[in-house]
Amino acid sequence: MKRLLAFAAALLMVSLVCVTPLAAEDKQIGEDAIYDRFQDKDITINVYNWGEYISDGADDSMDVNAEFTKRTGIKVQYSTFASNEELYAKLKSGGSSYDVIIPSDYMVSRMIKEDMLQPLDYNNIPNFSKIMERFKKPSYDPENRYSVPYMWGTVGIIYNTTMVDETVNSWDILWDARYLGQILMFSNSRDAFGISLLRLGYSLNTEDPEQLREACEELKKQKPLVQAYVMDEVFDKMQGGEAALAPYYAGDAITMIKTNPDLAFAVPEEGTNCFGDAMCIPKGAQNKEAAELYINFMCETDVAAANSEYIGYSTPQQEAYDSLDDELKNNPIAYPSEEVLQKTERFVNLSEETNAKIDSMWTEILSTNTSSNRWFIPVLVAAAIIFSIGLNVYRRIKKNRQSI
Repeated sequence: MKRLLAFAAALLMVSLVCVTPLAAEDKQIGEDAIYDRFQDKDITINVYNWGEYISDGADDSMDVNAEFTKRTGIKVQYSTFASNEELYAKLKSGGSSYDVIIPSDYMVSRMIKEDMLQPLDYNNIPNFSKIMERFKKPSYDPENRYSVPYMWGTVGIIYNTTMVDETVNSWDILWDARYLGQILMFSNSRDAFGISLLRLGYSLNTEDPEQLREACEELKKQKPLVQAYVMDEVFDKMQGGEAALAPYYAGDAITMIKTNPDLAFAVPEEGTNCFGDAMCIPKGAQNKEAAELYINFMCETDVAAANSEYIGYSTPQQEAYDSLDDELKNNPIAYPSEEVLQKTERFVNLSEETNAKIDSMWTEILSTNTSSNRWFIPVLVAAAIIFSIGLNVYRRIKKNRQSI
């Protein structure tokens, strides 16, 4: 009897050893098969993403779109936008057709409300299971019916340490006359108003007309100090030392600091925006299933990690995060502390009336003729010159003392 049991046990062990590799092999074949369905079908998808927001093969990084084509046979027509508002306007105009778009949280919500997005078929996006639980079912898409998280981050102030000696810990510095002509500002209304509102102690999602008007007037006061309103142009200007201060996204700050070590990043004490960007499929997409495969591909661990490492933004994909080197995982710019995150606020979709009001005020700000402040600009220039002279004298005295 014991011999019979021993024989049976041995037979069971042999069967397990044989079956296990086969099961693993079947699983691998299944994972690859999801990408094989459109091979030799001559399909092209149109992807519309933020600028500088994907690993493109530069600096020995993965060329994500080329790798997708290699694995699937699906070609990628890739184009970029500079702001959520530009994306929204492009889709609303109806002049272009896209298969995958990557808007931010509040814009996802707005597009859902306006019936601009298609529900996703998660049978084609099995890698959604790799998204961290805290990024699933966000307030802007509570059932994840229309979106899959792509990246997240915060907004702060990038500054040149050779041009800014003081501690940067408040949005007030973007209104400091001493930096006349050395300040860059967001060229999109939502981010610009958000900063002005936080500086005044208000929520960046307020719909109070008086608070919005106050924020608008403060942005008008700031305008004479601003060298330029920018989005992607911020890279060349800050990396090249053409400006001293700029509010921008944390992930891009990491990229710029790598290029120019004189740059630094700070999150103001008044708080800031914590944003999330997500992959969606707009109404009218010509290749929905192929678009879902692209979204799934972007959630592959090696791809998500490559994107995060190259662009500097924070990944919501757990395995990708685990695979990052410790230097990036411990970088407080990419992955800020809970103390910093507690002071952040996410943008939400505002009412149509408030969106229209902000758009109108933003046009008002941009069209404001700063030359009408004839007395103001000379005073600012004089103050800037005096500050510059004083700073140079201070540096010279300090240098002389150190040499004694």
